[in-house]
Amino acid sequence: MVGNTPIGWGPADDATSKLAIHQAMDQGINFFDTADFYGLGHSEKLLGETIGKNKEMIIATKVGHRAIGDKIVLDYSKGYIVNAVEESLRRLKRDYIDYYQLHSARLAHFETEACIEAMDQLKKEGKIRYWGLSLNTFEPEPEADYLMNLNKGEGFQLVFNLINQLALPLIKKAAANYGIIARMPLQFGLLTGKFNRNQEFAKNDHRSFRLKEELMQSSLQILEEKIWPLVQKYHITKTGLAMSFILSQPGISTVIPGIRTKEQAIENTSGIVQLEDSDRLFLENLFSTAWFPLVQEMKALG
Repeated sequence: MVGNTPIGWGPADDATSKLAIHQAMDQGINFFDTADFYGLGHSEKLLGETIGKNKEMIIATKVGHRAIGDKIVLDYSKGYIVNAVEESLRRLKRDYIDYYQLHSARLAHFETEACIEAMDQLKKEGKIRYWGLSLNTFEPEPEADYLMNLNKGEGFQLVFNLINQLALPLIKKAAANYGIIARMPLQFGLLTGKFNRNQEFAKNDHRSFRLKEELMQSSLQILEEKIWPLVQKYHITKTGLAMSFILSQPGISTVIPGIRTKEQAIENTSGIVQLEDSDRLFLENLFSTAWFPLVQEMKALG
């Protein structure tokens, strides 16, 4: 929590988290994404303790969110970024960061702060290998277009899943020159098929205010009527279908489902198939016919 704002997914246990990381590696995962804001540095520290010295593992992290007292502050100043990368390197036990991302920076930050200059400097100094931008959940294009017009950065992280497909036009436009990381592939867990219509979340779980009861019920109805029948067709799990949809999309470089337990590490990497083009297009078309109004509700909830 930062003040009264939940920033995590509820209680977590370090031993369980480390087991999950090792299980992910056993499953063939070699890309881990975090941020200096996650756990207020604790997430980076855990990765440093488990895989920091393993150079075969690719680590991406982010900068720009700060907790000052009980407030969340956005800071993309050059001075802060240059100092923050040193702290991330120390926690990650790394000499360099494979992929460093501005954490949801907006146009105003590019226009008034020297964050691009800072990232270019860190790359020149060898403290980062590549850099990019973690884009806004519901309006990803303005900042991506800004960087593409300047030919700056190497990648974008964006929200893309069966429900929220707002970024699909951007993926098609940017994929030729930028790596694309898809985040939130399971839409807060909705796409695992494990939630019921009366699902409740702990107060320190950010889903407690993002997945209200009416929104949950509408989403589950669409899933049950329109999407889950494909699970039987492909003989995969619901999580597998959600992951397969993303990885069947041309232009996606990698996907970051997030893991809390070793069981989730196995589930998130199992039963992934290449969807037939007709099924992928069917699922894409559902965005405009079924999902778009609900995504707008999600946007209003923050």
